[in-house]
Amino acid sequence: QFLPVQNSLFKCTFRGLFTSLQLRIHSRLCSNASLTSAPTQSERRTSSEKVRAHIRSGPSFQDFIRGTSLKETDLTDLDTPGYLSEDLYMGNSRKVYFETYGCQMNVNDTEIAWSILQNKGYQRTAHLNQADVVLLVTCSVREKAETTIWNRLQQLTSMKKKRIKSPTPMKIGILGCMAERLKTELLEREKLVDVLVGPDAYRDLPRLLSVADGGQQASNVLLSLEETYADIMPVHHAPHGYSAFVSIMRGCDNMCSYCIVPFTRGRERSRPLSSILQEVCLLSDQGVKEVTLLGQNVNSYRDTSEEQFCTGDPTKLSRGFKTLYQSKRGGLRFSDLLDRVSQIDPDMRIRFTSPHPKDFPDEVLHLIAERDNICKQIHLPAQSGSNQVLKAMRRGYTREAYLDLVENVKQIIPDVSLSSDFISGFCGETEEDHQQTLSLIRHVGYNVGFLFAYSMRKKTHAFHRLHDNIPAEVKQRRLAETIQVFREEAAKINTTLIGSTQLILVEGDSKRSTEDLCGRTEGNMKVVFPKEEVSNGSRTAAVNAGDYVLVTVRSLIQVDRTYCVSDLRRTIRDTCVELRLLPTQALSYLKIS
Repeated sequence: QFLPVQNSLFKCTFRGLFTSLQLRIHSRLCSNASLTSAPTQSERRTSSEKVRAHIRSGPSFQDFIRGTSLKETDLTDLDTPGYLSEDLYMGNSRKVYFETYGCQMNVNDTEIAWSILQNKGYQRTAHLNQADVVLLVTCSVREKAETTIWNRLQQLTSMKKKRIKSPTPMKIGILGCMAERLKTELLEREKLVDVLVGPDAYRDLPRLLSVADGGQQASNVLLSLEETYADIMPVHHAPHGYSAFVSIMRGCDNMCSYCIVPFTRGRERSRPLSSILQEVCLLSDQGVKEVTLLGQNVNSYRDTSEEQFCTGDPTKLSRGFKTLYQSKRGGLRFSDLLDRVSQIDPDMRIRFTSPHPKDFPDEVLHLIAERDNICKQIHLPAQSGSNQVLKAMRRGYTREAYLDLVENVKQIIPDVSLSSDFISGFCGETEEDHQQTLSLIRHVGYNVGFLFAYSMRKKTHAFHRLHDNIPAEVKQRRLAETIQVFREEAAKINTTLIGSTQLILVEGDSKRSTEDLCGRTEGNMKVVFPKEEVSNGSRTAAVNAGDYVLVTVRSLIQVDRTYCVSDLRRTIRDTCVELRLLPTQALSYLKIS
């Protein structure tokens, strides 16, 4: 009983001493603080210099590594994960099925991805029910494009479940822009895919498929500042082999407020000129008659891959245009590339898409006018005719600057065919803004147009800073009015072609009738004409896909195409009219090749 009392007394005494000691220490600290003044700026500077001098007098990095032996590292092994054998990357004749959605860049991406898989032993099939691997090359530019993919994934998942006990269960992969933008939803929330591959990670596709074969989901959506796939020769699958796409650059730096491309495709980087020329030469040797140069901002091409190209000259822009980024310097420009490509094969047509109006300096326009095999067709996406909307879109030009460019283009290339893009119902667009867009269409006069209602995309400047305040029904009404005006103006322009002789590159049978063939003019207008033999000197010959023929235009046919490109139904005329040749004996054809 005594010990607990003693312990209790000890605790009380200790607490009292501790409290007393705390008070004394606090009192002394307060007293010292009142007597000691803060160091002056000069004293702090002197103290800092003493520390730096002390550090400089100490050992350096070389002292730590002196006497050690450095092993030479084999960099070729760094890209190969140690847990996977190279043999596991092989396709072993498994069949892959591609579905491609969206723009021409996705078509080219499909060819690149297939080239990579083909080298690993995969086989390609055109029949879904035979596929071991189904790869969807996707687009995220508009909401409807993504909705289409979501619906397709549900269908494919049902097919996959039926084959779950098969010796070769189906694997589903998403490639391209949607993979980068919706990676979390695709992998974690919906769990509909096995493989997710961004636009800059196609080289990793064989490894990712190997991981998926082990029952795990695999993903690589990292964007690159350098990847152009310059060393990969795409496997082209153009109809009849007469036409091909050649990618010359990737990504976009323009950062228009409505556009998702910089966030799904990354920064601009251009493919070396030498690799582009090599691919075009190969296509020419294979008999390809038309090459389309591709890029998200194709005419901002700038090759800085070699030192001699890196001069200090700034990039030239169209007069009155500006950019959000600082002026770029050095490199071979789009005019240099166009010059070299057009000289490879004088009988090969050269097109390019999709350009930005800011990148049309006079030297590019003069080159197009001078070279017979560069098509006299230019895409000038205006997006809107209102300065207020153009500013909100961050397009870098005014209505007046755009019209000055159009006049300059028509003056240098008198027979040019123009096409454009327009967005109806952008954030804050008023009725007056809409009317200004209609007046721009009437003023310029386009042959071809791509018309859409605005669809808000996450990550964009508009998503973070602007308000999508135009009702859906208003967007649809304005779009319908834009289409109507566009149709009227295009009909006026295309009517002037009646009676003219046009050089046509034949594409094959017309969809309207097996009795007819179809092809396109230099201005990218579709032409339908009778399937007849033509005279070539002393003999006659059948007309085949890939041939050039001269035809005389006799009449026009109005063509509408309806696409569902967002939550609204809308009609776009990528070919507003067809030029139809009536089957009369008065027609004369000249087969060029």
